[in-house]
Amino acid sequence: MTARKSSRSRSSSRTRGTKESAARGPASDAESSAEPGGKPAARNKRRSRRRRSERKPRRGWRNASNSDPRELYELAVQSPELEATFIDRVFRKIRNRTPRTMREDFAASFALAGEWVRRRPRNTVVAIDLDPEVLAWGQRHRANERSAEELSRIRLVQSDVSRFRGPRVDVVAAFNFSYFVFKTPAQLRRYFENARRSLVRDGLFVIDAYGGYESWSVMDEERNLDGFTYVWDQAMVNPISNEVLNHIHFRFPDGSEIKRAFTYDWRLWTLAEIREALAAAGFRRSTVYWEGTERKTGGGNGVFRPSDRGEPCAGWIAYIVAER
Repeated sequence: MTARKSSRSRSSSRTRGTKESAARGPASDAESSAEPGGKPAARNKRRSRRRRSERKPRRGWRNASNSDPRELYELAVQSPELEATFIDRVFRKIRNRTPRTMREDFAASFALAGEWVRRRPRNTVVAIDLDPEVLAWGQRHRANERSAEELSRIRLVQSDVSRFRGPRVDVVAAFNFSYFVFKTPAQLRRYFENARRSLVRDGLFVIDAYGGYESWSVMDEERNLDGFTYVWDQAMVNPISNEVLNHIHFRFPDGSEIKRAFTYDWRLWTLAEIREALAAAGFRRSTVYWEGTERKTGGGNGVFRPSDRGEPCAGWIAYIVAER
């Protein structure tokens, strides 16, 4: 399964990873790396583990030597416009007002923060990540996309998201399964408690999760993009501890490859476990937003609505919205 750039049929578009301590980039370690993770391809039918087919090298404008893994990650996995739109829609529906302030946890290159300040001239963001290198990379790249005034409304913080204390905000967001880096109930609860303390009285905590029976399989999936192939590799699954080890690889038409560009050492939390941890952390209510089904294809339609029941599909992606 793969990321979430589209709906259940978005095979590998959103990488599952913790942008903070779960992802190991080419020159980082498990404790400090901050790359986002790769989401599983939502609910499309998937193959069991595939062998890489033998292909003749082709010419292409991208190859392993001239490509930046973090740039490829953003192209393959992130959908900041969709995420910001979801937050706006849900917040207005629940609170009958428009959110203005946000804390983006595991922010990495803070693409969501950049989109948030673009949307409204009064929007502000605190973007937090443990890895100074990925924050610096984001500064360089966001400078090419956002005005100086917009960037002035983003506060970058190198910190552990479980320990950070700052001004209260309307929304705390943690996407790309980032918090799966916390492997014990105590660690998960501690992080959720910190997120709750950071919210204003009517604030919302918005996170995502993935699952499905293929989430527990050793397998990989490929998705062809503009000049490269994104590969989501589920390399290890431990059904006793629910620990998983996933990698992202990038392959190119000339036959070159960036292998293990990012690695995610996680616990695969279930929706029930996540909601129980949110309740234990003091959140008044949590709601699962389940993706609808496209009738013709049987895949996801990209529309997420509140639901108490899900489908036992091969792979799914869901949002969880917790009310302080």
